[in-house]
Amino acid sequence: MKVTVYNCREFDEKELFVKYGKEYNIELVLCPDAPDKENASLAKGSDCIDIITSKMPADLLEVFASYGVKYVTTRTIGYDHIDLAAAKKLGITVANAPYGPCGVADYAVMLILMTIRKMKRIMERTNIQDYTLKGIQGRELKDLTVGIIGTGRIGRTVLKNLSGFGCKLIAYDIYENEEVKNSGIPYVTLEEMWQQADVISLHAPLTEDNFHLIDENAIAKMKNGVMIVNTARGGLIDSQALIAGIESGKVGGAGLDVVENEFGLYYYDHKSDILSNRELAILRGFPNVTVSHHMAFYTDECVKTVVRDSLLGCRLFVEGKENPWEVK
Repeated sequence: MKVTVYNCREFDEKELFVKYGKEYNIELVLCPDAPDKENASLAKGSDCIDIITSKMPADLLEVFASYGVKYVTTRTIGYDHIDLAAAKKLGITVANAPYGPCGVADYAVMLILMTIRKMKRIMERTNIQDYTLKGIQGRELKDLTVGIIGTGRIGRTVLKNLSGFGCKLIAYDIYENEEVKNSGIPYVTLEEMWQQADVISLHAPLTEDNFHLIDENAIAKMKNGVMIVNTARGGLIDSQALIAGIESGKVGGAGLDVVENEFGLYYYDHKSDILSNRELAILRGFPNVTVSHHMAFYTDECVKTVVRDSLLGCRLFVEGKENPWEVK
């Protein structure tokens, strides 16, 4: 069997693809670029293609289908970048490659701590040998209420990680989890979340129903000085509303590993370019906003897991065996 791999990174993924390709007896075509209509021909003769967070709209899926592709796997947990309806119509199976929750959960806690301790400002001052204290007085987690939105594997791990800090924890999910309930952490409504939380950390998948979950109205209901952390999906937050909230002081700080409209920007070198994402440029400029480039997942364990499982899923699909990574 043959698999065409797109967005294959030379420095960390290529060696693993070669290793697992041999292990699973898969012929590989490795392409460093994102999939597009020009390089789709590389997939001719491949039942499967392997991608990351590149957009896969209907017209691009049609091109791949014309080359005989029947299976698209993404080396990510989320799959909102793939047009699922179009894939189904074209007879293409979509799969993801979930990794362990610890990497993102660790990163989320790090961003929470950095945000409440004003670490961006501290580091910027230290870099220019400004050792003054004015404006960098932080807060302690034990004095705060932290709200977790989304209590899947990652959200639950964040709750466990935070339990040792002595902060009050509350949670929201449309599907309440018994493990969370049994731990004594209360589920609240969104209205209660906005009213009670000093820090809000997002761990929900992006759907049509929760697009711009945090918008102007939600921010208006939040505590003054609320701090928002997002390691999930950028579309959960209305960037314009967040910018307005920061400028007014309503939002006291933010830690953002993801932002709206990041596709085509992240994972590429744009240091000599004018950013096409105006909101990202503005957010990066605030002294109380830490922005990283969708890399909370990025650990040794994660890279190994997503390469291995994405290829194993391809193998199982071609062999017609049960595949735990198929998106239903």
